[in-house]
Amino acid sequence: MTTSQTDPMIGRLIDGRYQVRSRIARGGMATVYLATDLRLERRVAIKIMHGHLADDSTFKSRFVQEARSAARLAHPNVVNVFDQGQDSDMAYLVMEYLPGITLRDLLKDYGRLTPEQTIDIMEAVLSGLAAAHKAGIVHRDLKPENVLLADDGRIKIGDFGLARAASANTATGQALLGTIAYLSPELVTRGVADARSDIYALGIMMYEMLTGQQPFQGEQPMQIAYQHANDAVPVPSSKNPAVPAELDELVLWATEKDPDRRPKDAREMLDRLIEAEKSIRGEATLQPTMVLPPAFDVVEGDTQIINPAIRQQVAANTPSAAESLTTATKRRRAKGWWLFALVILLAGLAGGTGWYFGAGPGSLVDVPNVVNQAPDKATATLTDLGFTVKQAQEYSVTVPTGQVSSTDPGADTPVNRGGQVTLRISQGPKPIELPALAGQPLDAVKAAITGQGAKVGETAEQFDGKAPAGTVLAATRATDGTDISGGGSYFEAATVNLVVSLGAIPDVTGKNVEDATATLRDVGLLAQSGPESYSDSIDKGDVISAQPQSDPVHKGDTLVLEISKGPEPVPVPDVVGKTWDVAKKALTDAGFKLKYSAIADVVPTAFVVAKVNPGVGERVEKGSEITVNFAGF
Repeated sequence: MTTSQTDPMIGRLIDGRYQVRSRIARGGMATVYLATDLRLERRVAIKIMHGHLADDSTFKSRFVQEARSAARLAHPNVVNVFDQGQDSDMAYLVMEYLPGITLRDLLKDYGRLTPEQTIDIMEAVLSGLAAAHKAGIVHRDLKPENVLLADDGRIKIGDFGLARAASANTATGQALLGTIAYLSPELVTRGVADARSDIYALGIMMYEMLTGQQPFQGEQPMQIAYQHANDAVPVPSSKNPAVPAELDELVLWATEKDPDRRPKDAREMLDRLIEAEKSIRGEATLQPTMVLPPAFDVVEGDTQIINPAIRQQVAANTPSAAESLTTATKRRRAKGWWLFALVILLAGLAGGTGWYFGAGPGSLVDVPNVVNQAPDKATATLTDLGFTVKQAQEYSVTVPTGQVSSTDPGADTPVNRGGQVTLRISQGPKPIELPALAGQPLDAVKAAITGQGAKVGETAEQFDGKAPAGTVLAATRATDGTDISGGGSYFEAATVNLVVSLGAIPDVTGKNVEDATATLRDVGLLAQSGPESYSDSIDKGDVISAQPQSDPVHKGDTLVLEISKGPEPVPVPDVVGKTWDVAKKALTDAGFKLKYSAIADVVPTAFVVAKVNPGVGERVEKGSEITVNFAGF
């Protein structure tokens, strides 16, 4: 039966965004699936907490902690965490998807790795872990299962579910977390973990990569834990003679029983590994030029015995390395007796310690979420859990005045029973004072609003002949429309709506209809032909004016075009029977051109108008020609 037929998660859409495609792996706390992020159209790995753990606040806290810890890191050797959330009763974590295998898979396939392969993998792991240690994060669960080897060659650390702040290194009374085969002595005996505990786990991993097996083995977890607390890790070369002395020393240094004698963090161990790599590879380049007998005699199977001649020569040339390893081994064995005594003492105190951390002052209780509750109710809830409570004030834009807006420590944070929790009570939004906004450029107004902690809301645009384009004309409160163009009191995170000038409407007077329409269209306005009117100054067919149909005018509004019919016709003056000098003046004053016998201009008073064409009283456009006839001619 296929996975898709047995696993109900296959095909499910999580949080309206992540489409589950197939199952990748299953662990004790969660199952990891391949999914598609429909919003960003990319493949992701989504870790979903097992349903039976959904009501356990400890596991939920670890789930959230993994997201927070990994999200603080941005390093090419750390798996990126994209999202974390809750869908119904299901907690989930979204990470980058890395097609490939884990270091555990590699060890299962190849047994042990070469020194060169071990160095390459350890450099990547230490680089990522160095970034975590620098950020104050202790992984606490380093093991081959959490080292991912991508198909494209990338190596990354994953699963920060047990991570804690590096300063939070006191015992918690909870069961030991992490895989027993990689736990440091201080975690076994005292429940204490810091960056040096991660270094111990890396030393065990390095031993396993070089030899193909873990240094301590047993049928019961307690047997393995006892060996971690009491026995020295043997040198890898005792199981694999091909391991260089430099890597022997690095493993022994990383797995010192006393944390103070280990590298203080991953950066220090990485620096030493790089030095060892240079030394090892430098020797490798010289080795072919040396004339020596075979270094190993094959006895049987895969067992190799160092040639006595070579052993004698190497011992003569490198006394410091041999003496260093011998001294370190003796020092480790000398510590065994007091560590054994310490384990016996701790076992004797287990009953008292269990009470202290389980129900006494040392127990940890998650701070409940009391946001939006009345202070009295929230105080009672916290007091019943054994916390001491104090109050403080803070401004809040999301919680009503007088209600609890936040707590310190925050919700779901583990705190010692009897510890103090501060309730912060909302005073409502923080008051702010806005400067005068009208008449200022839009960019300056936006900066003034956001600089006070408010937000810019709707920005309306309108044409205005008095203000340049981009000038703010008015400002109002989004909540009630109150005009605050001249500035005034408001509150943080509130919204201000603006009205901005588009400048003056283009003047299209004297343009033909086609050109006028195009000019208005260029600024977002529509044109419509309207009435025709007489005009002495605008040619017939051209635009006299563009009349808005609304006030104010916005983009998309329509203007009606008034079209010229040319000059208005006027009546021909009554000049019949009048002398030419009088008639000529009346006709020219009326704006007409004249056609007449030129001789009349010689003695104008002697000529009398007998007839005009067009006739007296007819309405004719100014500039029209009037024919004048004189009596007797």
